[in-house]
Amino acid sequence: MSDWGKQIKIPAVYMRGGTSKGVFFLPEDLPSDPSERDKALLRVIGSPDPYGQHIDGMGGATSSTSKVVIVSKSKRPGYDINYLFGQVAIGQPLVDWSGNCGNLTSAVGPFAISRGLIDAPRDGVA
Repeated sequence: MSDWGKQIKIPAVYMRGGTSKGVFFLPEDLPSDPSERDKALLRVIGSPDPYGQHIDGMGGATSSTSKVVIVSKSKRPGYDINYLFGQVAIGQPLVDWSGNCGNLTSAVGPFAISRGLIDAPRDGVA
């Protein structure tokens, strides 16, 4: 049985990137099992919501405001950051990891800097 029915603290940042909004996480703050991770993320957003309101969560009840992003420091040479984008369905229990969001991609760098995953550029160029 999952412990996600209990209220627990999960560090996260709610950010805007372009016209989209999403909740950003570090992978170590989420369950490592993908199924349990997705259950936690659904609860954070407030999905599924049969009324389409996301009253009980951080989702905004639209496709452009029901998103999650997991950001980590990359171990691959030549890459600084890895990120995983998830589109959270509103009316069904589904996180779609197959796509991307250009708007929220623009927020990955600022999130990574704010969480200490990378240094801010010294000359203002990144």
